[in-house]
Amino acid sequence: MKPVLRQVRALHRLEPADNDHLAALRVALSVAVPSLILLLLGREDLIVYAVFGALTGMYGRSEPHQLRLRHQSQAALVLVGGVAVGVFLSVNHLQSWWLVAVEALLAGVGSVYSDRVKLKPNGPFFGILALGACASVPTTVPWFVALLIAAGAAAFSMAVGFGGWVRGRSWQRGAARDVVALSGAAGRAAAVHAARYTLAVGLAGSIGVLSGSGHPHWAMAAAAVPLAGADLPSRVRRGIHRIVGTFLGLAVTAVVLVPAPWSLAPFFAAHQVVVLAILVIVFQFTTELFMTRHYGLAMVSFTPVILLMTQLAAPMDPSVLILERGVETFVGALVGILVVVAVRQGVMRPATLRFPLLRPARRPGE
Repeated sequence: MKPVLRQVRALHRLEPADNDHLAALRVALSVAVPSLILLLLGREDLIVYAVFGALTGMYGRSEPHQLRLRHQSQAALVLVGGVAVGVFLSVNHLQSWWLVAVEALLAGVGSVYSDRVKLKPNGPFFGILALGACASVPTTVPWFVALLIAAGAAAFSMAVGFGGWVRGRSWQRGAARDVVALSGAAGRAAAVHAARYTLAVGLAGSIGVLSGSGHPHWAMAAAAVPLAGADLPSRVRRGIHRIVGTFLGLAVTAVVLVPAPWSLAPFFAAHQVVVLAILVIVFQFTTELFMTRHYGLAMVSFTPVILLMTQLAAPMDPSVLILERGVETFVGALVGILVVVAVRQGVMRPATLRFPLLRPARRPGE
């Protein structure tokens, strides 16, 4: 009984703060600058590519500058790669089962890569989210323009993350990120973990397609969420947080988007595009503020980020948008939880490291 109560308490436990506001400001700035530039150019439909590139800033938040730069360059490969594949599918009108097959396959590949370089946040989640989102909106510019926007935003976020070094100029000789040798038992564990991702993402996407949903990629992304946990209890918690946090986030989104007497939509109808773009930046700040402290609270903000970006890129009936997000998230998270419960062998364990990770004391403001 005590273990059960301990897990229930963990569902609403708020982890201690660790300069979260600084990390949140870095990410918000990384999102704000390219997004506002596109808004000024009258191309709010392209903000989705900028935001996914700018999410590079979410990685390496607690590392020294030189290691953060390397970490973010590794993450940029996942994010910009996801955008590139998504744009390819969109340009060639490869939807439905093509999207499910490609995203499931790349979820497994991304899992192996993220285990190899030890991405934090764990797993390929943001890469496959970028893939699905970009594949599901029409590409209104040449493919290379969309890719350049994502790559430029990723480069800018890396510059923001490294910017604090200019003041301190401290460089730790020999410092390097941990690298896991995926051989032997560790390799087998990584292969099983990748199989979990492929199974969960493929199954959730198949259900989404068969149900006739217009956004099966949301189910696939939600299915990947529980797999990023360190152990079975934390994986189940992440799935529950995903569901509850998303539903609360949908309520926030409804207040912004759905025309009704109780919503804010009628008050900014004349400037809706500008308001939505600004809200994407604000909600991304609050997402990062709670990302490492409580995943469910982070989802309350991240859900509006995704839906507002979608609405800017390809406007549709907000009620349908919110309903499909809720259904797909519930189905996907449930599939992810079932997969982590059913496939429990080969849990990843740290292997021999090629280099030690040196962690010098952080200076205020870094």
